[in-house]
Amino acid sequence: MKKIFFEVSFSKIYMIVMIIITLLILGSYFSYAMFTVTKEKSNAISIVTGNLTYKLEVDGEETNTLTVEPNSSKEFIVTLSNPNNRIARFNFYYIGDLPNNVESGYILDCEINAIPEEKGVNLEKSGSAGSNIIYKIMVENNSNSEITINLGVSVGLDYNDLELPSNGHLFNEYKDIPNAPELDDGMIAVTYNGSNWVKADTNNTNDDWYNYDEQKWANAVTVTSLTRSSYKNASVGTVVSMNDIETMWVWVPRYSYSIGSEDGTNYYGKKGCYLDTQPTQSLPGEIDVRFVSDEIKDRGSAKYIVSDGIQSNSWYTPDAFTFGDEELSGIWVGKFETSSSNPNASYGGDNTTSLDAMIKPNVTSWRLISISNAFNVSIKMNDSGNRYGFTSDVDTHMMKNSEWGLVSYLSQSKYGKFGNTDFSGSNKEIYQNKSDKYITGCSYGTPSNGNTDYGCQYTYEIEGSGTGASTTGTIYGIYDMSGGSWEYTMANYNDVFGESSFVSMPNPKYYDKYTSDNIFTACNGSGCLSHGLSETSNWYSDYYTMVSGTYPWLLRGGRYYDNTGAGVYGFHHGHLNGNPYETTSLRIILSVKK
Repeated sequence: MKKIFFEVSFSKIYMIVMIIITLLILGSYFSYAMFTVTKEKSNAISIVTGNLTYKLEVDGEETNTLTVEPNSSKEFIVTLSNPNNRIARFNFYYIGDLPNNVESGYILDCEINAIPEEKGVNLEKSGSAGSNIIYKIMVENNSNSEITINLGVSVGLDYNDLELPSNGHLFNEYKDIPNAPELDDGMIAVTYNGSNWVKADTNNTNDDWYNYDEQKWANAVTVTSLTRSSYKNASVGTVVSMNDIETMWVWVPRYSYSIGSEDGTNYYGKKGCYLDTQPTQSLPGEIDVRFVSDEIKDRGSAKYIVSDGIQSNSWYTPDAFTFGDEELSGIWVGKFETSSSNPNASYGGDNTTSLDAMIKPNVTSWRLISISNAFNVSIKMNDSGNRYGFTSDVDTHMMKNSEWGLVSYLSQSKYGKFGNTDFSGSNKEIYQNKSDKYITGCSYGTPSNGNTDYGCQYTYEIEGSGTGASTTGTIYGIYDMSGGSWEYTMANYNDVFGESSFVSMPNPKYYDKYTSDNIFTACNGSGCLSHGLSETSNWYSDYYTMVSGTYPWLLRGGRYYDNTGAGVYGFHHGHLNGNPYETTSLRIILSVKK
């Protein structure tokens, strides 16, 4: 259905208008436009008119049927055109039974200002029609018989107009809807009201808690034992005082990704809707991401040629969503670098396990702690009787390199800072924390650079200059992933202890083991997909130095005084071997067991 509204408020010429409408209806027969008239009140009428059209093509022939032979694939080009640039929404669907092995459709060409994507309630693929929209759909058939796809398009003013026929199925094999955050009993969902963090509606009514399409990632907190009961029983909208908050977390839903190449050689992401220039290492493009359920574990190549379209064997689900023998629907990531229960101690905590971990903004990060003590501090957060209110269903641990990688990839997608239209060009890069006092959540207001006027120029809540230091460009993202302190990760070369003080290696689910000091062969002779190593090395000119037998533990992110080498894609052995160091901190991950 194609509908466009404008108002005429002259009831005295009603008959004349009706004649005009009749003529328009006759003319619309050949342009696929549908015209209706509704009487809204006594002295006004609304006229629905326009010439919104669509065309379905296969191999240049106008048709809505695509036949795919066994063991082959085919493209289905759909063009929706709107010459008068009216505001409308659209949805693609199949007519008849939904076939197997069908790849999701995606926007091939787009002008973000003319045709912004919009998500509709219960719609798996929808958008606003601008001048032209071209969808390229890849269909792959591995069966022994041909499959036929009959594609339809519904277009209307609002989502109520987008009705499917009784035998229609929305076009999207993957729902591309983020898995709902999993809260433990001690966690409280929060959102930001412009001044304070407040208790959020866990039903996510009106996107109160999260909306990943708008770079609003779900946040949660734990509070002091004295205030926990009060907050848990409080109504939605209650201010959660930062004085009561002990830890802050951000939900990263399970997804699959693929990295595109614009030239068929260099895989720097796609130009897409958010970049004005061709992607390069110094200014990479968009990483394609689609959210998936915990029942999906894609194992494709993780790369594709942009002009050819995403093939069904290109999607890859990051390794970090597999935790031991469990497939996770998502993970909670510490919102800031970890601080301690005594941030005024030497180096914000020093080399001890007697203090407790805190995750908050505007405090000194915990440094000069060995990697083994950092690991033990993280693990003990879910001990029986812990201060955070965590139950036995929670698993806390020190961040692995693969977990750092999945955060960085999501940030470079349309759901992260890269897709945030408040930032353009080089400002797509996460801003650096240049606080020489190692204050968490600080921002310099620009990407990493060689400037030496160190300090906390902007705190984390300052819109734009401050929030630009998060993975979303909004207050809802993850901070301190560029600059601040180096962060030890549980990523090790061939089980070499170094000076870590480990007497034995932890359970394998708690660390990444790399078998080579070459990023292209580090995972048992091959590149480590999803780990943020060979796939994204030197992106934004960040450091890329691999672990070895001499320096067996991997650090991420860079320090406040590092130049362009600091960044979310930066990794380095740091000339350290697990020992405490004054510019090295940690980050903590939380998962909720099923």
